[in-house]
Amino acid sequence: MSDQLGNSTSAPNVRKLTDAIRRVRIADTERLDAVADLHDAEKARLGMLAEELAGVFADIPADDGYFICRLDAGQPPRFWIDPTTHVVIGRDRRTYRLLKDTRLGRVVLVETGDPQAMADSVTDYIAERVVERERALESDFLLRKMGAAAMASATRPDLTVRPREQAPDGARSGGSTLIWALIAFLFGLAAGVAALFAYAWFLT
Repeated sequence: MSDQLGNSTSAPNVRKLTDAIRRVRIADTERLDAVADLHDAEKARLGMLAEELAGVFADIPADDGYFICRLDAGQPPRFWIDPTTHVVIGRDRRTYRLLKDTRLGRVVLVETGDPQAMADSVTDYIAERVVERERALESDFLLRKMGAAAMASATRPDLTVRPREQAPDGARSGGSTLIWALIAFLFGLAAGVAALFAYAWFLT
């Protein structure tokens, strides 16, 4: 009798592959449902941020193609501000993160759990970029105008009649050298200003 009980209790469990496949599929389905729910939640949070910024985007000139202002429903969802800057939801599923890609890598500009604070930060960021671009365009215009004026002055013929006095060849060559040195200085200054603006643009 005892031998029969011992044999019955020590019998090995029968495992079936079909049962294991069913368990894996159930777990995988639950995981996908959880991921989908998180994705939808992140997308909804970014959508609310986009609604908060609708008025700001409306003020951007229609011919300004730099700012994107579009919600990308990828994985993870991203709210693009411009080609190098976007907002995502942090790992805690509550925090907004304003990220920017630079030559030195991706940096976090702002991180906050308050959607109103993030909307204000994005608004300030757009305003700063607009002002920087206006300054860069104005500087380029002034430098081009100064260079054109210097070139015109260098190539303008001297129509003054000097019957008795005539500048020696050395003086004329010295004046031309001074003019070309001035032109080189202006172009060097233009290149330096452009390099500073480009460095500040990619670093910020």
